[in-house]
Amino acid sequence: MEPAGRAGGEQLPGPGPGPRAFVPQKEVVYNRLLPYAARLDAEADAQLAQIKGNLGRAVQLQELWPGGLFWTRKLSTYIRLYGRKFSKEDHVLFIKLLYELVSIPKLEISMMQGFARLLINLLKKKELLSRDDLELPWRPLYDMVERILYSKTEHLGLNWFPNSVENVLKTLVKSCRPYFPADATAEMLEEWRPLMCPFDVTMQKAITYFEIFLPTSLPPELHHKGFKLWFDELIGLWVSVQNLPQWEGQLVNLFARLATDNIGYIDWDPYVPKIFTRILRSLNLPVGSSQVLVPRFLTNAYDIGHAVIWVTAMMGGPSKLVQKHLSGLFNSITSFYHPSNNGRWLSKLMKLLQRLPNSVVRRLHRERYKKPSWLTPVPDSHKLTDEDVTDFVRCILQPVLLAMFSKTGSLEAAQALQNLALMRPELVIPPVLERTYPALETLTEPHQLTATLSCVIGVARSLVSGGRWFPEGPTHMLPLLMRALPGVDPNDFSKCMITFQFIATFSTLVPLVDCSSVLQERDDLTEVERELCSATAEFEDFVLQFMDRCFGLIESSTLEQTREETETEKMTHLESLVELGLSSTFSTILTQCSREIFMVALQKVFNFSISHIFETRVAGRMVADMCRAAVKCCPEESLKLFVPHCCSVITQLTTNEDVLNDEELDKELLWSLQLLSEITRVDGKKLLLYREQLVKILQRTLHLTCKQGYTLSCNLLHHLLRSTTLIYPTEYCSVPGGFDKPPSEYFPIKASILNNLGLKNVLGSFSKGFKVFGFWLTDIDYRLQYIELRVLGNVVFYLCRDDVLQSLTIVHNCLIGSGNLLPPLKGEPVTNLVPSMVSLEETKLYTGLEYDLSRENHREAIARVIRKLLNHILDNSEDDTKSLFLIIKIIGDLLQFQGSHKHEFDSRWKSFNLVKKSMENRLHGKKQHIRALLIDRVMLQHELRTLTVEGCEYKKIHQDMIRDLLRLSTSSYSQVRNKAQQTFFAALGAYNFCCRDIIPLVLEFLQPGRQGVTQQQFKGALYCLLGNHSGVCLANLHDWDCIVQTWPAIVSSGLSQAMSLEKPSIVRLFDDLAEKIHRQYETIGLDFMIPESCVAIAELLQQSKNPSTNQTLPSPEKIKGGFQRQQERNADALRNYETLVNALLDGVEQRDLPWKFEHIGIGLLSLLLRDDRVLPLRAVRFFVENLNHDAIVVRKMAISAVAGILKQLKRTHKKLTIDPYEISGYPKPTQILAGDRPDNHWLHYDSKTVPRTKKEWETSCFVEKTHWGYYTWPKNMVVYAGVEEQPELGRSREDMTEAEQIIFDHFSDPKFVEQLITFLSLEDRKGKDKFNPRRFCLFKGLFRNFDDAFLPILKPHLERLVADSHESTQRCVAEIIAGLIRGSKHWTFEKVEKLWELLCPLLRTALCNITVETYNDWGTCIATSCESRDPRKLHWLFELLLESPLSGEGGSFVDACRLYVLQGGLAQQEWRVPELLHRLLKYLEPKLTQVYKNVRERIGSVLTYIFMIDVSLPNTAPTTSPCIPEFTARLLERLKPLMDAEEEIQNHVMEENGVGEEDERTQGIKLLKTILKWLMASAGRSFSAAVTEQLQLLPLLFKIAPVENDNSYDELKRDAKLCLSLMSQGLLYPHQVPLVLKVLHQTARSSSWHARYTVLTYLQTMVFYNLFIFLNNEDAVRDIRWLVISLLEDEQLEVREMAATTLSGLLQCDFLTMDSPMQIHFEQLCKTKLPKKRKRDPGSVGDTIPSAELVKRHAGVLGLGACVLSSPYDVPTWMPQLLMNLSAHLNDPQPIEMTVKKTLSNFRRTHHDNWQEHKQQFTDDQLLVLTDLLVSPCYYA
Repeated sequence: MEPAGRAGGEQLPGPGPGPRAFVPQKEVVYNRLLPYAARLDAEADAQLAQIKGNLGRAVQLQELWPGGLFWTRKLSTYIRLYGRKFSKEDHVLFIKLLYELVSIPKLEISMMQGFARLLINLLKKKELLSRDDLELPWRPLYDMVERILYSKTEHLGLNWFPNSVENVLKTLVKSCRPYFPADATAEMLEEWRPLMCPFDVTMQKAITYFEIFLPTSLPPELHHKGFKLWFDELIGLWVSVQNLPQWEGQLVNLFARLATDNIGYIDWDPYVPKIFTRILRSLNLPVGSSQVLVPRFLTNAYDIGHAVIWVTAMMGGPSKLVQKHLSGLFNSITSFYHPSNNGRWLSKLMKLLQRLPNSVVRRLHRERYKKPSWLTPVPDSHKLTDEDVTDFVRCILQPVLLAMFSKTGSLEAAQALQNLALMRPELVIPPVLERTYPALETLTEPHQLTATLSCVIGVARSLVSGGRWFPEGPTHMLPLLMRALPGVDPNDFSKCMITFQFIATFSTLVPLVDCSSVLQERDDLTEVERELCSATAEFEDFVLQFMDRCFGLIESSTLEQTREETETEKMTHLESLVELGLSSTFSTILTQCSREIFMVALQKVFNFSISHIFETRVAGRMVADMCRAAVKCCPEESLKLFVPHCCSVITQLTTNEDVLNDEELDKELLWSLQLLSEITRVDGKKLLLYREQLVKILQRTLHLTCKQGYTLSCNLLHHLLRSTTLIYPTEYCSVPGGFDKPPSEYFPIKASILNNLGLKNVLGSFSKGFKVFGFWLTDIDYRLQYIELRVLGNVVFYLCRDDVLQSLTIVHNCLIGSGNLLPPLKGEPVTNLVPSMVSLEETKLYTGLEYDLSRENHREAIARVIRKLLNHILDNSEDDTKSLFLIIKIIGDLLQFQGSHKHEFDSRWKSFNLVKKSMENRLHGKKQHIRALLIDRVMLQHELRTLTVEGCEYKKIHQDMIRDLLRLSTSSYSQVRNKAQQTFFAALGAYNFCCRDIIPLVLEFLQPGRQGVTQQQFKGALYCLLGNHSGVCLANLHDWDCIVQTWPAIVSSGLSQAMSLEKPSIVRLFDDLAEKIHRQYETIGLDFMIPESCVAIAELLQQSKNPSTNQTLPSPEKIKGGFQRQQERNADALRNYETLVNALLDGVEQRDLPWKFEHIGIGLLSLLLRDDRVLPLRAVRFFVENLNHDAIVVRKMAISAVAGILKQLKRTHKKLTIDPYEISGYPKPTQILAGDRPDNHWLHYDSKTVPRTKKEWETSCFVEKTHWGYYTWPKNMVVYAGVEEQPELGRSREDMTEAEQIIFDHFSDPKFVEQLITFLSLEDRKGKDKFNPRRFCLFKGLFRNFDDAFLPILKPHLERLVADSHESTQRCVAEIIAGLIRGSKHWTFEKVEKLWELLCPLLRTALCNITVETYNDWGTCIATSCESRDPRKLHWLFELLLESPLSGEGGSFVDACRLYVLQGGLAQQEWRVPELLHRLLKYLEPKLTQVYKNVRERIGSVLTYIFMIDVSLPNTAPTTSPCIPEFTARLLERLKPLMDAEEEIQNHVMEENGVGEEDERTQGIKLLKTILKWLMASAGRSFSAAVTEQLQLLPLLFKIAPVENDNSYDELKRDAKLCLSLMSQGLLYPHQVPLVLKVLHQTARSSSWHARYTVLTYLQTMVFYNLFIFLNNEDAVRDIRWLVISLLEDEQLEVREMAATTLSGLLQCDFLTMDSPMQIHFEQLCKTKLPKKRKRDPGSVGDTIPSAELVKRHAGVLGLGACVLSSPYDVPTWMPQLLMNLSAHLNDPQPIEMTVKKTLSNFRRTHHDNWQEHKQQFTDDQLLVLTDLLVSPCYYA
């Protein structure tokens, strides 16, 4: 829940002038409106003092748990109740203390999250603390994120983090960011720049760190220490990178934040076209006919939310550039919003619409209305002007209005309209109303109605408040309300609900008072006001009509009508929603009525309710709700009518004694009881008058025999008690004091709702007589109760069940009626559960009641009797479930009920927040909430106080009742168990440490040796351990003491007699339990030391004043004692850890234990691996032996576990710092230069100098990680020290630790190894298996820890496996080899050399035997082996792979696979192997004319990787790896024969290598095929596309690409087409635009019409995907326009038609505009005279060639048609005339006639939906002509 202090209202009464010793930072204002507000200051001070004292003390005494955690939890509760009600000094101290606590390195993760969440809450309101008040270091957070999010041991199962930890950490960094010191930016850049290697995963990490850490809110005088250090570098990177790598989106998030924090300090103008182009691309909209999307665009697109924030922050300022582009963006995508379009891009577009206005409103609020704080204000030059706002609203309005009727619903549009209407109501509301009025009239389109109504609800507040911009707004209100009435329709549920919401919204905003009389009294009214006044006369009419509608609704939903008797009598879900809507709307209307209207309405409701008799389930509830609404609004008047009537009816009907014993009661009696019980839910004072009558009724009806009867009567009792004892609001009117004054004094039309809130004490407080009455009533009831209880206590043996049930019902209703008067249960606390050196007392909150302690505590009395009764029922009649249900409810309420239920409170809090959101005025800020809402909020604040019970003391009486619940939770009936368990879980959460007391009792049911446990008890106990989804899970408390008991018990329960695996429910329970423990387990700490720095702050906190803590600082002895306790606690934890491991091992090793439990046990054991302790030896032996277990599940767990154990046993390797500049002999570069520099050249692979002898090896300086040195060198460059300083290799068994000996013994045993290898080479799931990283880790660990000790034993196995070509054996050997290569990192040269002597032949064999199933595994194997290794160490491997990949020996398939494997190795090495890449390229170039398709595809992919390093990123040196331009030049030379050829290129190469030399042309075609594969592969992968080079190939591709979509084309054509599609989507840089256009112009003159046609399709996509880049270049726009218009006159019909389509597309996305020169040009063309027809010889062929005149005339018609089709959803002014011009050509020769027909039918199709609107644009004559054209000619004509 949000902290309560959101609505800082100016009009609320200020804090009293009392002498406060400090100024609170920000408190919850609603507290001051509570009736008991005067006491709260003292209460808060006392609590704060307690928190400060105890928290400080706990930290000094080294007690993180329970003391530290307990009091930090209290602090967060304090913030929830009082807001940040402490002084600034305390605020800073709290933050510093928690910051120190959070960053304790060894802190247990669950504690870390607890502290972090509180810290986030303390830092949340950043305006409260400026940078001068607080400075936080950034490194501790960085260490924490590095340790947790990039954990090195998590994947091995040595650390278990919860899923939520990532979000918590990121939010924590975000909250601390504003307070990082000024030099932080420079330090961060120094730390993370070395990670920026774009080919490496570390790039992602670096950018993530930048995104979350870099501070952007520094004040302007510090900008040179802030973003100016990195802005140019990162924006340069962003602008030049292509193909959306994952980190590009994160850069966007960073820029968005930067822009928002520094509006006006950064000039974005140079980047605006690029930014908008990228945002448009990121929407993934479909363009053109046959488009192929690069899959990666779908996954890595920008987060719309951040893009929107960025755009908003750049708006405004002198240049207006952003607004121009924003209009362009919406113009180009408007048509996608039309409801007839749908696709997976739609949700993004909708989100864009919803977020943008919201974001602009937030910015306006910040600039104009927000209180200034220390954060940098926006300079005046860059604030949004009114003109800016108007332009913005105009450009987005069209799409929003289209989106109203979208397929996905109108929610986003409604939210957008709400925000737009705040800014410019006069632009926004009229079009919405234009759509609403017709929608209210139509009966056939309910979707239209719900959509428009929800949008009007959004703009309601702006509509009603009118204001200077839109004064006529309020006049629309009444017509809207009257027309909405038919929506209350029993047959259409959604329509009904939205109508209720609509009416309720408007009546909340406007008082329904008839002001027409004012017209005679005053003459100073404006025209609009006079109109309004006369309209208000209709209000009464409206209210009465609304009531009639409601009565109709009720009558149609009575039970008899809607369902047969057989069905249930409960309300269905829909009915209950309608009931809710009806009652809340009705009560809103009545609350807002004037007295006169109210009286009429009241009379009407009363007559309706007494003239009918309703059944009590559905209709009855609705009517009673309406009556209750009336009574609540005006109690005196209403009670006068209702109470006497109901009482007399009831008295009359019960005079006859027989009625009391009837099983079925008279309908009328039930209805009157129901009515009476509902209307008594009002202000208790008003009920006092009817005291005697009501008590009489109670005495008559409480003992009815009929269950329905006495239930209703008990309801009456409950409501009476409740209304006399609770605190509640007295009135909810939207204006203080109600509307009872005459209109002359108080004139509703003028008074704004919001000016005078007048919130004095709204909550009714108790009056004396009222209190006495309350107690007098309760006394009567308690007398009743005592009779009941006594009866229950003694005569229970003779009572029949129904009587017991009746008595219990009465008791329960008394209890929940008077819950808040009854003092809580008293008693002895249960001691010694958890020792603590700090007090853990509970906090009592005052809630407006003094308990009357002079009497007996009724809670305890009830508790005693109920326990007796419960035992009796359970012993004698356990099947009386109904009584048991009630007893469970009573126990739950005795424990926790203090006047309101938690779940009700939560749902009300939620709905309150929703209503608040829908009604608030975001623009002017937080002060203008509606009064009724504020009253609600105060009420909620009061309830929050009554519900705050966490940290209660656990007393004996609680203990007894929880044990009773446990007994009920394990009883024989499942429903009883279920209900009892829910109550049980709720109780467990409320009391401190009671779980420790209960666990042993639950576990007793699971003990194997125990006799007489039934299956029901067994299941009940398991459910109790499992917990519910939200509460405590007993099986998995984060605490050694508890786990030590529960986990072993779960495993051993497999031997209990009650356990049977035949019952699926029990099996499922155990599965759920195991799954839940695995899901929720987090590593539990072993070391709870608190560092010195924390203790120092804790002392300051404990000594701070205001309010000062009355505790003395702990004495040195105490502190020393605390330190010792802490040591003991650490020792205890360790002892518990080992006990648990041993207990689980004992459990698993029991004989006869079913396998399921063995697996559960092993699973639990595997959770206990940690990175700070080696597993106990017994467990190590257990896991190693289980590597050869029979069950595959167990083997898998053992493999993971042993891999983890090997990591624990790893010995540390020593490192040295080196100076890379010294090694290279070159100085440090002056500015940043990435890529191949002289100072990182020594890292490159060079076959001449690779270490081939021991001496060379030992003098080489190996750098393992690939990214070091690419961008910059780290400040402290660390490499491994020499061999002699590392831990010794080749140890004998005696030198090892015991754990290592266990592993050593097993792996030195040939039998064990043989068995293991056999198991590892079995297949698990056919076809699904992959290279398994877990097994790889196992072998890597073995060879790392024991060097080559096991090689002799493994060698024969490896040789055997490599020769066997089965899938699973190959996979097994690949895993071992990868483990070997990676594990040999620190071996000596001799050992490595021997290793490669063994491996080289193995790998050669393997590569020859490679198959379809295994090539992926070998690729992974080699890639894994090369990852993070210095290439000079692996020179054997690279030389082997490069031997001759395309030998052709094993056929094309083996060639392709060898290339794949090679590519895997080289790709891991990225930029450090230029020599190998050159060698490979040189080897491949002659072979590019490969015949086989699979080899071609692979070569294409390999080429992509070879050229990947050639990037054109900023500050990057030219690469020494192969470069694309040189390669392309060589290719073009070889493709010449194809370029020059004129005729069509067919693919007539036979797919076999014929003997003899083929001609150049065939060679060229083969080459081209391979090149196409390369271009396609690199389109999605490389970071920068080499546009200039690709352009040289374009003409050739245009020539080949086919025009139609036909799959029968050969591979060459299909590839060319695909390639063009991908290339056209590429991102262009501004300087490349002229080059591309030049190529397109050339091709457009080509003789092949295919090429000319393809140019057009290419152009469509290219322009749309680079829209703003082109728009920014006027020459380019002119060129494109000329190109398209000239191609309209092409001799080939298809080209002309395509040109027309392209033109209409460019017009539609607003790239070109329809201007008069264009129109005149087309009209001239249309007038071209056609030559006369001459009679020709029948045999002549001249017909096929169209004459030049016909072409011209067709071009003109096509052009006009394109203009018509470019606006499919509206009719611009020029359209009618164009249509007329077109229609003149209907009788022209073909193809003109066809074109005209097509155009007209398309026009008809797209404009058909809104034809009524569009008709307005045409004159009558035009309409006549059009109708003629569009109606098809008569069939017979």
